[in-house]
Amino acid sequence: MIKSIQLISNEINKSLDFKRVHEHKIVLYDLENELYSFTLKIEFNQPIVLFRNHDYTWVDIKQKRMANWYAPKLIKLQNNQIVQPNQNLGIWEVNAKEKQILYWHFNPVNAKPISNYNKDNSKGIIQAISKKPREIPLSFLFSNDFGVEISRSKFPFSAIACFTDHCDFDTLDNLTLQRQFFKEHNIKVTKGFFLNHFSKREDTASIEFNKDEIEEWVKDGHELAYHSLSQSLKSQDESFKDFLSFKPPFENITTWIDHGFQPYNFTFSNCKDEIKDQYGKYLKDRNISQLWNYIDSGTAVDGVINQINPNQFTLKAFYKGIKHLGFKKVFTLIIKNIIFHYSTDDYSLNLYREIAKYVKRFKRKKSKIKHVYFVINIIKLVIFFIPILLFWRFKRNKIYPLAEYAPVFFEHVLNGQTFTVFQTIEMINFKRALHKDNLDLLIKEKGLFIAHTYFSAPMNYHEGKLFGEKDKINSEVEERFKYLSQKVTTKEIWNPTLSDLISYMKKIEHVIFDCNENGEIYSSNDHELITRQIK
Repeated sequence: MIKSIQLISNEINKSLDFKRVHEHKIVLYDLENELYSFTLKIEFNQPIVLFRNHDYTWVDIKQKRMANWYAPKLIKLQNNQIVQPNQNLGIWEVNAKEKQILYWHFNPVNAKPISNYNKDNSKGIIQAISKKPREIPLSFLFSNDFGVEISRSKFPFSAIACFTDHCDFDTLDNLTLQRQFFKEHNIKVTKGFFLNHFSKREDTASIEFNKDEIEEWVKDGHELAYHSLSQSLKSQDESFKDFLSFKPPFENITTWIDHGFQPYNFTFSNCKDEIKDQYGKYLKDRNISQLWNYIDSGTAVDGVINQINPNQFTLKAFYKGIKHLGFKKVFTLIIKNIIFHYSTDDYSLNLYREIAKYVKRFKRKKSKIKHVYFVINIIKLVIFFIPILLFWRFKRNKIYPLAEYAPVFFEHVLNGQTFTVFQTIEMINFKRALHKDNLDLLIKEKGLFIAHTYFSAPMNYHEGKLFGEKDKINSEVEERFKYLSQKVTTKEIWNPTLSDLISYMKKIEHVIFDCNENGEIYSSNDHELITRQIK
């Protein structure tokens, strides 16, 4: 059944010995605990003909297929045998060029990405620091009858819609209207809040001034999340004083979402000597265990909604979803998407920021040197785009690097403390993102999204926002939420808070499968998850 197994890492490339327990199971014995990033290359005697996809369907391997820890890990060989691991850990990959090969990746680059800001505000990507692998041997299970797959959702094998909202533009009035709207449509949200009222806008909502209203969100079944501590920046000394002394305003606030360039942000903490060595402890002392990685897999548009389908996160898919907007808008959005999602290089992002800063302040008086600097940046940006435009036919199909492995959430060790870090999909235009066709696509694919939203965003250039006017819900957007609510009611979509989603899905990583003497695969531990047999 298995011809060979090879372990591949940056330091080691060797064949592994494996022991045949009986004809249905093979156990690997010499995985070394210190290998945090490695790949197992498994060669079967039979070609792989079918792969169990993230949407719980059998698909061919005419293209590269991958299954992260939350997706089924099932393949079917040419002799009709089903192969399944005893654990859902890591990432499986198959491709058409190597039909007898299965790659089993553990912590590959970009599978667990985290934004990392430096002292000059430049952005890089670091990999999550993982705990040592559990001392449980990995096994391959073989069955002539069926495999077993697990539902990600509390509603058996349904889609999942999770909203995390940034409170940058919340006021007492629109906060109340939002809450009433979501209560009417029975939608649950992980709602960001500012603890302190320190803002360039007098009416910014905060716990300091609006605790009673924010508490009503908790009573309505929503989850609260720190959005840093204040809307605007204080001096570094004052900021650190706030961070080191703040107290949770309510119980069970476990999520932290970075905001702006606050010096105590999770993605900024590595370069701040005042907090970097004890940052994890400070968070855990306040019951915080979930952190945003400051990364969006992409932007939700027509046909782009399922965060666990990497094929939706390409320039081709994005262009298809916005092509109705007209040349000027499409051109602008494609450029922005290339900079923020297609490219992970901070070089292009810095150029974009400098150009945007110049344009934003265009009417202000400027020196000649600033005009020259602007022209130089434009030239540099054009040079950056030339290879993409020249080879558009090939580049358009490239999956965005930070979406390739479809990281939804993962563990990260910070100062000896373990946190769950989550990734999002940007959702600005609710009229398009939550259109009936998109929600039906999400349901069809049994997909998942953790949306990064600004429900109270007032900007006129944002189309499809929740508030069409200052104090009025956009009627077309309301229709989208009505349809979503219907699908939640019929259990075609599960709408959990972030904490509910994480606490439920995390159990998948702890499921152990085994098989009996008849080659029947079964779950061998009590995990309280929904499973089913697959032929």
